[in-house]
Amino acid sequence: MQRTESTGGSSARARLDQPRTGRPGLITLPTYDPEAFGKLSERIARFLGTGRFIVWMTVVVLMWVIWNTLLPDKVHFDDYPFIFLTLMLSLQASYAAPLILLAQNRQDDRDRVNMEQDRARSDRNIADTEYLTREVAALRQGLGEVATRDFLRSELQSLLKELDERRDTSEVL
Repeated sequence: MQRTESTGGSSARARLDQPRTGRPGLITLPTYDPEAFGKLSERIARFLGTGRFIVWMTVVVLMWVIWNTLLPDKVHFDDYPFIFLTLMLSLQASYAAPLILLAQNRQDDRDRVNMEQDRARSDRNIADTEYLTREVAALRQGLGEVATRDFLRSELQSLLKELDERRDTSEVL
């Protein structure tokens, strides 16, 4: 029982376990790639946070003011009190703020993932350290039961003395 796609969509048998792929009769809106848009917003936000942006913005505003105050009246496009300049700066700010927030949200998501990975790595390191501590403790206990070189040497020396004493007593008899 497989669903077949058709241009109308109404002649295909509807399956409840699968989402619809298209809705006939509705206008399809343009789609965008959220990842590409997010990367673009990060690039813009990164640029807006630089000294280069401040310098360029200052140059543009100064040129705007100079153009509309010092040049002849017939070339002015924004007379005093610079309503159009205010509008353009407000427009720039209204686009910059959401883009900066979007970039911050993406950075927060990356930070959250990195923190989760760091926490998992820390948990693994703690588990490894605890395992190694148990192994070292087991080795210490095992070494406590194993005869050491000094102990064997002292035992062999005492056996040699005992053998020498037996030999000496057997020669005397």
